[in-house]
Amino acid sequence: MNSPDALLRNALMFGIPVLYALALHEAAHGYMARYLGDDSSAKEGRLSLNPLRHIDPFGTILLPMLMYWLIALPFGYAKPVMIEYDSLRAPKIRSMAWVGLAGPAANLAMGVAWAIAGLLLSASGMHSSFLRGMVQVGVSFNAVMIVVNMLPIPPLDGSNVVAGLLPERVLRALPSFPRDEVPVLPGLLPPRLANWLTWTDVGGVLLFGTLIVLIKLHVLDSFMLKATLMVSSLFSLIASPISFLLH
Repeated sequence: MNSPDALLRNALMFGIPVLYALALHEAAHGYMARYLGDDSSAKEGRLSLNPLRHIDPFGTILLPMLMYWLIALPFGYAKPVMIEYDSLRAPKIRSMAWVGLAGPAANLAMGVAWAIAGLLLSASGMHSSFLRGMVQVGVSFNAVMIVVNMLPIPPLDGSNVVAGLLPERVLRALPSFPRDEVPVLPGLLPPRLANWLTWTDVGGVLLFGTLIVLIKLHVLDSFMLKATLMVSSLFSLIASPISFLLH
């Protein structure tokens, strides 16, 4: 059995890079939305790197534990920032694409920062397993964040990015087009729940549930591993000029 000190050490080694990756991801969405005309996330105080502002009790704490128990993958999410679609600059669907892309782009920057930290750690001659472990978690988790979030599956960021590339006439034919959202079964659900729950939400849950099932059945193992390794290698490639400066 691990000692309390070892448990605390591992919690910090994993928790610090994970929580700050989630915080930066959500803050980046908020900053891009504000730049494009929507300041709702700023009013909520979400333009912050303080992880406490982005923790969702279910998505950040309970869901990762449940997912780890079900599929040995501690999947979760931070509290999404509020985006007011109507406040974004036109063309709004293109603005949503930039907002969606901002989160993974922030993880790219953080992944490179962790890779640089690893180079500096090696150059310093320090042999701290704690710091090296934190660097590995930082690189790996940010790579996973990019790969997962760029999948074109609602409500992931990749769906907004892909939507921004499609002609508007095609978007209008899709139920996920924001102006086409309508309540689900309005006569059979309580009014508040019916107004909140849309066909887009249901489709996203079903598609996302399918993704989890595919992971559980190991269908996506090869893709996820190769994509994550590729993104991690990209971090190292971008950070590589630093190694020349250190020699």
